[in-house]
Amino acid sequence: MATADQIAPQSFSAANQSKRVLPLPVLFYLIMVVVPFQFYAGPVLLNGVRAFLLVMIVPLTINLMSGKYGRLVFADFLFFLHMGWAAVALQVNNPDRTVQFIGSNAVEFLGGYILARAYVRSPQVLMAVWKVLFVIIILTLPLALFEAKTARPIAIEMIAKLPGLFSLENIVMESRMGLDRAQVVFAHPIHYGLFCSVAFALCVVGMKGEWGNFRRYLTTGLICAGVFLSLSSGALLPVALQIGLIIWAAMFNKLKSRWMLLLSLIVLAYITIDLLSNRTPIRVFMSYATFSPHNAYWRGLIFEHGIQNVWDNPVFGLGLNDWKRPGWMHASTVDNFWLLIAMQFGIPGFILLVLGFFEIILRIAFAKVDADPLTWRLRRAYMFSFIGMTFTLSTVHVWTNIYSWTFFMLGSGVWFIFTKPEGPSATDEAEEAPGRRRPAVTRIRGDAPVLARDLTVEPKVKETSKTRRINTGSQSPRRDHMPYTRFPNGHDPKKRC
Repeated sequence: MATADQIAPQSFSAANQSKRVLPLPVLFYLIMVVVPFQFYAGPVLLNGVRAFLLVMIVPLTINLMSGKYGRLVFADFLFFLHMGWAAVALQVNNPDRTVQFIGSNAVEFLGGYILARAYVRSPQVLMAVWKVLFVIIILTLPLALFEAKTARPIAIEMIAKLPGLFSLENIVMESRMGLDRAQVVFAHPIHYGLFCSVAFALCVVGMKGEWGNFRRYLTTGLICAGVFLSLSSGALLPVALQIGLIIWAAMFNKLKSRWMLLLSLIVLAYITIDLLSNRTPIRVFMSYATFSPHNAYWRGLIFEHGIQNVWDNPVFGLGLNDWKRPGWMHASTVDNFWLLIAMQFGIPGFILLVLGFFEIILRIAFAKVDADPLTWRLRRAYMFSFIGMTFTLSTVHVWTNIYSWTFFMLGSGVWFIFTKPEGPSATDEAEEAPGRRRPAVTRIRGDAPVLARDLTVEPKVKETSKTRRINTGSQSPRRDHMPYTRFPNGHDPKKRC
C-alpha cells in the first residue's frame, strides 16, 4: 500500500477517475490543432495552438517542476536541454532569428508535451483523447474527399477570406492515382496522413472491449480512408507496419519473447541485405517505401548529403542556413525529421531529443501493467501507434501544429511509466484459486489509486444438491461452476489482440 507521503501532493480520487470527461484545456487544444488560422499580434505571427500554449506554458511548467503532475522523468529535463541547445546553435548561426524561432518552437514543442503531462494521466482521459481524435478524422473526411477531386482545401480557403486572419498555403502537388493529395487543415498532405495513421492502432486495438466490433471496424475503415487520401507513402506504410505488429502479436501470443524474436529477425534482415545487395539497406528500403523510383532515389540523395552536413557541422549544426548539396539538387526540403534536427542543431541537440523521446517509449514498453487488462490493452495500442509514428518521422519533417501535436501524443503516455500493479497479474489470474481472489488495482507510484475493481464480494449462487456436494469442506465452489467472470466486457487475458 502507498503511504500518505507517497500519495500527496497529487491525489487521484476514484470519483475523479470514474468521470470519462476530457479536460477542457485538452479539448480546446485539440480543436486548435485542426483549425488552420493565423493572425498577427504586433510583429509576431501566431496561430491558435501557439496563442493558447503561450498563455498556458508558464504555469504548466512551474507545476510540472514542482511535482504537481506526478514524478518527473529524465525526458522532462532532456527536452528543456534540447531547446536550450537549439537556442545556442541558433545564436551561433542565426543570431538575428534566435528569439523568434526558439520562442515559437519552444511553445509548440514543450507546451504540447507539458499539456499532456498535466492533464492526460489516467486510462479514462487517454481514451477520451483518442475518441476526440477519431471524431476529428471522421469530420474532416468530406473535406479530404472534396480536395482529392478538386485540389481545393476548403477550410483553408474559407479562413483566408476572413478579415484579419490568415491561413496556410495551398500546397499544389502532382496527382497520384488520378487524385489530388489532401492536406485538409494542415501545412502539408503528409501531416494529414500522419494525423490519421497514428489513430489506426489506437482504434483497432485500444477500443477493443470498449466498443463493439462493428463500431470499431467501421471507425478503423474511416481512419484508413483519411490515410489513403493523403496519398503519401509516409502515412500508408506506418499503417501497414501497425497491421504487421498486430498480426505478429496474435500469431505469437503465447510466446513471451515474441518481440525480441521480431527484433532479431529485423537485425538479421538488415545484415543480409547489406551483404547481398550492391545498395545500402536504406536505399533498398526506400525503393519499396515510396510511390516511385524517382522519389526513392531522391530521398536517398537527401539522406546521404544530409548526413555529410551533420559530420561537417557536428556541434552547432547549420541553424537555419541552407545546407550544402550538389547544384542540381534545387529543393532544400529534408524529408526526415530526425535528420533535419541533427543538421540544424548539431549532434548534441539531436542526442538530447532522441534520448528523451526513446526514454519515454522504452519505459512505457517495459512498464508493469499486466495487473489490469484495460491499461495493458491501452499500452499495447499506444506502442503500436508510436512505432508507426517513429517510422513516419523518418520520412517527413513536421512543423507548426502537427509538430506540437506529435509531442502532445508522446506526453499523453508518460503516466504508463508510473503504473504500479498490485494483486495478481492478468496472465496469472486464471491459475489463482477462487477462494483467494484479490481486487486488481492499478496504482501510479506517487499517486493514489487510479483503477480498482472490488471483486471481493461474490454474487450469491443458487444452491443445488450438486453445489452442496462440491462445497463440502471448501469455502468456494470450483471454477468450473463460477457463474461470473473476472473480466467483464470481453477482457479475457487469454484472448488479447
